Amino acid sequence: MGSSNGKINKHYNVVDLFCGVGGLTLGFEQTKRFKTVFANDIDEDMCRAYGFNFPKTPISSDSIADIDFKKIANKQKIDLVIGGPPCQAYSTSGKRTQNDPRVNLYKEYFRAIKSLNPNIFVYENVKGLSSFNNGKLLEEIKNLFSSIGYEISIHLINAVDYGVPQIRERVFIFGSKKGINFSIPKKTHYKKSFNNYLTIKDALSDLPRIGNNSSASFYFSKPRNKYQELMRNNAPRKLMDHNSSKHGKNLITSMGYLPEGGLKSDIPIKFRPKSGYSNSYGRLWWKKPSTTLTRNFGTPSSARCIHPRIDRALTTREGARLQSFPDNFKFHGSRSKKNLQIGNAVPPILSKKIAFSVAAALDRVFINR
Repeated sequence: MGSSNGKINKHYNVVDLFCGVGGLTLGFEQTKRFKTVFANDIDEDMCRAYGFNFPKTPISSDSIADIDFKKIANKQKIDLVIGGPPCQAYSTSGKRTQNDPRVNLYKEYFRAIKSLNPNIFVYENVKGLSSFNNGKLLEEIKNLFSSIGYEISIHLINAVDYGVPQIRERVFIFGSKKGINFSIPKKTHYKKSFNNYLTIKDALSDLPRIGNNSSASFYFSKPRNKYQELMRNNAPRKLMDHNSSKHGKNLITSMGYLPEGGLKSDIPIKFRPKSGYSNSYGRLWWKKPSTTLTRNFGTPSSARCIHPRIDRALTTREGARLQSFPDNFKFHGSRSKKNLQIGNAVPPILSKKIAFSVAAALDRVFINR
């Protein structure tokens, strides 16, 4: 269906698998070109949060193995499938064991693609997928989807190159039916012009600088840049989820010795925590992008997640900002559950850029029919 100005206004039906809190869904729906007709995640807290933000989308917390995808396909044409099986089994920071049952969840994703028969699918996972089992798993995934008629392209995409204030590299596998001309979106921010990257300051400077075990429900200032305006568009007057973890006195003392960008090794031995990895107890930089946000960004002993200017880990809202979730987006459960929902997500701003490229490819199919 076309429009009077020559632009296609057709909506494409999407199924989001391993949807988490809905970072991919949000980006695709923000384009106004996609309608998510079914979503699935086995984590009930994730599903509850997803339901808050996408009340019109049917969502199931059943195991993906129990879902009858043929029944979904019989109800309506599915144009696109998005999602990524749990990444912990492949992560370079994890144990990376082939005995982890999550390693084989890509086979359920494949079963879904085979039944739903979309024109395009988007499969997202951690960078470690490329090297898992010496690259044999990625090659197996590529061959599997190629066997049912999909052209496969694999790209390492960094969210910071697309306007997210976070260095976050992820593997994206794009599958398209033969004859569909799909290409990944062009970068909008460039490494050669480092000042073009969004920084933590760009993302957080309008939020109150609360201390340890504190909270605030009102903004520190009016939006100071376009990114903050975007995050606060349609946001409630009360700031949500801006509360910090309670750190012990010894930990606060230890963090006090950290310079911007500092690591555990910068803390005097007398006060240095004995546990953790080399990037544990690391402080971020105010005028640089965040490093990759993990599910434990509220815990200083996790990967670098200490606020650049305050002796505490990031708050839930700060983490959401660095992942490009708008301030009106709702999470569910305890602080650790909410942080898990944020840390495991695809940044919506990146998702939206990918969505426009997918829409362009599907539009060309529609025009040529």
